[in-house]
Amino acid sequence: MAAAATTSTTPTATATTCCASSSTSSSSSSSSSTTSPGPHRRRLVDLERADDSSYCSCCGGVDACDDADGHAAPLLTPCRSPLLARRKRAAGAGGAHAWWMRAVVLCLLGLVAVVGFLGSSHGGRRGGAAGSDGAGEKLVQRVEVAADADVMGWTEENLTALTRRPPDPPVPEIWTKPDSRGYSQCIERPKNQRRTNDATVGYLIVDANGGLNQMRMGISDMVAVAKIMNASLVLPTLDHQSFWTDPSDFKDIFDVDHFKETLKEDIVVVDSLPPAYRRVKSYVRAPTSWSRASFYRDFSKILKKFKVVRFTHTDSRIVNNGLAPSLQRLRCRANYEALQYRKEIQELGTTLVERLKKDSDHYIALHLRYEKDMLSFTGCNHNLTAHEADELTDMRLKVRHWKEKEINSEEKRLQGGCPMTPREAAVFLKAMGYPSSTKIYIVAGEIYGAHSMVALKAEYPNIYTHYSLATVDELEPFELYQNRLAAVDYIVAQQSDVFVYTYDGNMARAVQGHRRFEGFRKTINPDRLKFVELIDKLDEGAVDWDEFQSEVRKNHENRLGGPYDRIPGESPRQEEYFYSNPIPGCLCKKVQSVK
Repeated sequence: MAAAATTSTTPTATATTCCASSSTSSSSSSSSSTTSPGPHRRRLVDLERADDSSYCSCCGGVDACDDADGHAAPLLTPCRSPLLARRKRAAGAGGAHAWWMRAVVLCLLGLVAVVGFLGSSHGGRRGGAAGSDGAGEKLVQRVEVAADADVMGWTEENLTALTRRPPDPPVPEIWTKPDSRGYSQCIERPKNQRRTNDATVGYLIVDANGGLNQMRMGISDMVAVAKIMNASLVLPTLDHQSFWTDPSDFKDIFDVDHFKETLKEDIVVVDSLPPAYRRVKSYVRAPTSWSRASFYRDFSKILKKFKVVRFTHTDSRIVNNGLAPSLQRLRCRANYEALQYRKEIQELGTTLVERLKKDSDHYIALHLRYEKDMLSFTGCNHNLTAHEADELTDMRLKVRHWKEKEINSEEKRLQGGCPMTPREAAVFLKAMGYPSSTKIYIVAGEIYGAHSMVALKAEYPNIYTHYSLATVDELEPFELYQNRLAAVDYIVAQQSDVFVYTYDGNMARAVQGHRRFEGFRKTINPDRLKFVELIDKLDEGAVDWDEFQSEVRKNHENRLGGPYDRIPGESPRQEEYFYSNPIPGCLCKKVQSVK
């Protein structure tokens, strides 16, 4: 038994191959040991002594070698080391099964080691092995993403496709601004025109008259007048007796500190007369409309004599054209930069703009001049009931300074002298290509007529006003002050994507000029004379919709707020208003020098 045991544990040639190698090779590399321990104590070094070239493919396969008996090895034959070869020759049939199991275990252990090594290598390339559960989860996520990319056939080059996506589709033409044709703002203050001291010849008090926008433009003119007269300008007083009877003062609507700061290098602005001048009897007068600069230079002599001059009107008291370029630029600095609304007005206006932009990038501000006072003044009652028409006539007869009393509404409409009705405005917008989903902000007071808005709301249901967009709490500080609400409307109109005005007026003038100054934002000025003729033909069936739409668009190709020089007239009253179109004066075309 001892001899048998010794034989079974004596190692044979460690270089014996598992693929029927020669016995010569085996004998040359043999080493015997009759005292070696049992299989459970065999050292790992014994397994490593075989030549690398003597191993057959691990775990069998199509290229697995035949076994020592010359039989084909099974498909899943494990790696057959020299140790296993010796064991097979030495052991009997009872021990063969145990050695196969041990071989399988050894192969599995080898696979685990290989997988662990590969895993650690990948971990190193990804920034080291996961040191926590969170890091392990991130690693898994990364592998999954990489696997997805491989399955989809992505390459490194087209993985960057997301950053090379085509740009967003262009904005539809109905929302695009007209071409500026190289015009830009040019209202910089010349260095030689900067005020260097506070010396003036006296104090100028001005009473602004009219609605908010008329007062705004009149105050801007008075800034230029103060410059011409070398006068200290007292903060203007606002009109409290006009249609709205708003008690708001200058400081309630405009940012006084900003007004002063912006103009400090142009004129002296004071809150009120100094105590020494409060008992001085001022020279009171309404300046002549459309006066030239020479008129005010001559008037400075009166100011020097009386020390205090009071102008009772500010509307259109200076010419549109013929002033020095520095004065024209000063008018624009006053209107577009110095006259900034108070913070709470600015914030509410901005809030309404943001709400209009929510879920939609664009909106129209529609200056629908269909208010009671405007309809009464113009005598346009063709869209109203007999009772409403009579009410407008009574109002017109009672206002003494409205000169025209007897007006034929139909004739005036055919002459293009009436504000567009809400229904006409709806048809016009549809012809210009604006879909029914368009958001429309009504820039106006209360629309007159019980059924006036029916057609407009039917075609464009997304109609808004400051009352519908703002909350009760937001409107409470403004509720009794129409000029402050008009300032909010001004902001919403000025920032709109498209501004459409259905009748001329001070707000239409002020807003369209401001929009030109701010980069020629689209402003549509309907040709009422041609439009009335076309819509009457459409209603009569003389033209179909396609022909009507084509003609409307053709008539308004050049009425979209683009740049052009201010239109002169035979008299100042007949020429284009300066603040409607500040070209020339405040917008200049850049001239490129040729080298």
